[in-house]
Amino acid sequence: MTADAEIQTILPALASGNVAVITGGASGIGLAAARRLAALGMKIVLADIGGARLDEAGRVIAAIGGAVLAVPTDVSKADDVDRLAEKAFGAFGGVSLLMNNAGVGDNPGKPWENRDAWKRLLDINFWGVVHGVEAFAPRMLAAGKPGLIINTGSKQGITTPPGNLAYNVSKSGVKTFTEGLAHALRNEPGAHLSAHLLIPGFTYTGLTEGATQKPAGAWTGEQVIDFMLASLMRGDFYILCPDNEATRPMDEKRMAWAIGDVIENRPALSRWHPDHKDAFAAFMKR
Repeated sequence: MTADAEIQTILPALASGNVAVITGGASGIGLAAARRLAALGMKIVLADIGGARLDEAGRVIAAIGGAVLAVPTDVSKADDVDRLAEKAFGAFGGVSLLMNNAGVGDNPGKPWENRDAWKRLLDINFWGVVHGVEAFAPRMLAAGKPGLIINTGSKQGITTPPGNLAYNVSKSGVKTFTEGLAHALRNEPGAHLSAHLLIPGFTYTGLTEGATQKPAGAWTGEQVIDFMLASLMRGDFYILCPDNEATRPMDEKRMAWAIGDVIENRPALSRWHPDHKDAFAAFMKR
């Protein structure tokens, strides 16, 4: 059995001829997912802000073979995402994979600054995911066929490092929402639809600040998608990706320290607090 055949045997939602909808599909992790799924023979619906980049992504996927539909979409607008669903179901009759991947990394600044910029980031990164689930999940459930919903989160939504609070808040929301979504789906009678949280590590994408080429410590989008598929085949909910700088044991310790702030009543974000800096370093060495 080939590797692709094994993927499709274990994950029937990814069978050749099935349909994948990917938001943020014109670049980065989204485009890498579209390439890989198109190579499996899936029909691809690419959603992204309209323009030359989306048009080029459509041409790239079409060159791989199979059907592709590129739909200009602003995921922050529920009507846009509803329209995306209408076009996807209208063109192909069904959807078996929804990847809510669209996101931005803008930094609105301090908690008391730039309300409109905060709202814009949350509207894309968090509400874009909610809009996708609202528009697609009911029809995917009604189809009664195997399906997957994959929401792209971030390690920053778990360890919440200082630097971009608005982004951390948005990705913390995606984590909590996707956990609740997974619980609701597994308790939905007759459902064959599951939810999963993709947690990329340091990945070279359009959001990589100040980088014109892949930094040595970063993974490519293709590496993230290969890891995602392997995780899905194991049935993982938390798809926690390493990278060339952070191993899984390192991530586990950082996350354990973060929850330890609550358990041990340490100051918030104690990992970056001067009184706890040495304790954290010692914890990481153990």
